[in-house]
Amino acid sequence: MSTTSAALTDADGVRARVDGHIADHLSQLRAELAGIGADAAPLADAVEQMLSGGKRLRAAFCYWSWRAHGGVPGTAAEVSVLRVGAALELFQAAALFHDDVMDDSDTRRGFPAAHRSFADRHRRSGLEGDARHFGQSAAILLGDLALVASEREFAESLAGIPEPAARRARGVFDLMRTEVTVGQYLDVLGQSLPWGDDTVADEARAREVIRAKSARYSVEHPVVLGAALAGASDAELATCRSLGLPLGEAFQLRDDLLGVFGDPASTGKPAGDDLREGKRTVLVARTVARAQEDGDARTLDLLRRTLGDRHASAEAITTLARAVRASGAVEDLEVLIASLSAEAFAVIDAQDWLDPARSMLVALAHAAVDRAA
Repeated sequence: MSTTSAALTDADGVRARVDGHIADHLSQLRAELAGIGADAAPLADAVEQMLSGGKRLRAAFCYWSWRAHGGVPGTAAEVSVLRVGAALELFQAAALFHDDVMDDSDTRRGFPAAHRSFADRHRRSGLEGDARHFGQSAAILLGDLALVASEREFAESLAGIPEPAARRARGVFDLMRTEVTVGQYLDVLGQSLPWGDDTVADEARAREVIRAKSARYSVEHPVVLGAALAGASDAELATCRSLGLPLGEAFQLRDDLLGVFGDPASTGKPAGDDLREGKRTVLVARTVARAQEDGDARTLDLLRRTLGDRHASAEAITTLARAVRASGAVEDLEVLIASLSAEAFAVIDAQDWLDPARSMLVALAHAAVDRAA
């Protein structure tokens, strides 16, 4: 997490208080698992490790949207909103556990991905059966465990919220979880479909995936949740959606650029990891389109040979990354990110939200798209 993002999520103690609720939940989880069986302890360790990182931007977007829509600090409702932020972080942990299995990722936040870690545990312990299958099974169950924790935290958080607002917030939270699940499926499907013949369709499919899988739950739904918890009107919730979706898409497009060109020390993943995993991103679709337009057979051949090659050397990945940059696709994405961000900022500018909430939401929006991790 960048220093700027950390400072923003630390404002008014949001990060510390959300982390406090997460810690309380993890303590409760440890006690429950200990009562079930001593061998379950590594599950709690893995959930805690996953939650030890992260920007807490989702929780911050939720909190400052609540403040922008009239939420009053120091009330029981504020505690509820912070606990909703904790539920968002627990839900993200669930999504990441599952996503790493589906992407067969090696690392997450600088540590071995859970399915890799538990496969190694299987080997070190001399257990019977297939270590890879054991690791994948454990990671799937970890995702399920984090999902249960998220639901419990969210349900308990609504105790301090009036019933109409709580009902609306519940609807947003439930929709978010459905969209992410469907988005994951669309991603898996997209990875299996032929590509390169119709780059317009490839890019449209990639953008559909990131809207459902990431954009809405990263920004739109947290902003809408905060407003709903404050008792915002239908029109105000629609405004939140109109700024949250383009900003969330810009957030994920930045993530896609960092997945190829990011500094491993900041991202916690090897440089070019998205290329090795063969992710069908907007960046890849634009690269193919640019190469086809320019008659660049070398770049197209590099993509066919290297994209998705788990055994590709670091040199081969670097060569492909250079070809992606040289194609002009990076500049295309920067233009798209700027356009989507400008759309979101224009909506914020038109609101009469008071400071500090207004300034914080603007700063968080910048942090979401102008980042190095």
